[in-house]
Amino acid sequence: MKKIIIGIHGLKNKASRELLSEWWQAAIREGLKNHFEERDFHFELVYWADLNYEKPLDPDITDPDDQLYIENPYVPGNEIEKISEKHELKKKALDTLESGLDKLFLKENTIAGIEEIADLAIRKMFIDLDTYYHGNCRVDLSKNARQAFRERLAEVLKKYKKYKILLIAHSMGTIISYDTLTQVVPKLKIAAFITLGSPLGNSIILKKILEEQKQEINENSKPQTPGNIRKNWYNFADLDDKVAMNYNLADDFSPNKKGINPVDMIVDNNYIYHGQKNPHKVYGYLRTLQVAEVMFKFLDRKRSFWRVMFKRMRER
Repeated sequence: MKKIIIGIHGLKNKASRELLSEWWQAAIREGLKNHFEERDFHFELVYWADLNYEKPLDPDITDPDDQLYIENPYVPGNEIEKISEKHELKKKALDTLESGLDKLFLKENTIAGIEEIADLAIRKMFIDLDTYYHGNCRVDLSKNARQAFRERLAEVLKKYKKYKILLIAHSMGTIISYDTLTQVVPKLKIAAFITLGSPLGNSIILKKILEEQKQEINENSKPQTPGNIRKNWYNFADLDDKVAMNYNLADDFSPNKKGINPVDMIVDNNYIYHGQKNPHKVYGYLRTLQVAEVMFKFLDRKRSFWRVMFKRMRER
């Protein structure tokens, strides 16, 4: 069976569809080459920035104050320190924060006004997410944003319905992907699902998912892993990624009928540009060892994978 890697981008305006697709593929190749072996692959990017922004970001613009300036373009990565013991302290802090937010937002009777405060916070910090939940596309006001974003992904998934699909979603793209798989194409088979820097574990997002699915809302409520994921759901998060503050999705989603549940992995996102780290950037996620391993296994036969792993062990 033919294989396809489908990617869907996240928040904010982006470079053109063509350039963004080139950059995603470059980061994927970088990860495969650095950690395993180069492989040919078929890739298609689901692009929705044009629904909210009239013009894409322009790589020729050098003025940082220009609204079309690309603040974080693709650049090759450098190896950085491995996950340290300091991460354990951060994990405990984030786990405590998650527990507190779940108690606050996932109660049957929430504090008066808390919903309005949460929506205001989304509106201030993430305009695209606010548009997705509450409005129409900002370029074409006649289109409902939630429906339009989902249709973009559904259209590509249907195009490759006879392929073995690896769906990779970043940031807000993970929300669009989850909603599309559960609400729009629940019967279309997905071999594996990768989420990068995902806000899906955010208590506010979980509540909105539960509301749309008409499920009871309390601290024990859990949306189900999409039933059309056939093999794996891998969730990758850098603990410094503020969008993925709830780095652990396994305790937020229940298994589907095949027993599939998110498998959480902490990674170090090594994206740096002009000396500034951005642990949320998709290129840094795509070239990590852990993400590259999932893609290499997807693209290759098991025998080839273990041959490469044995070779790497001998070279150490």
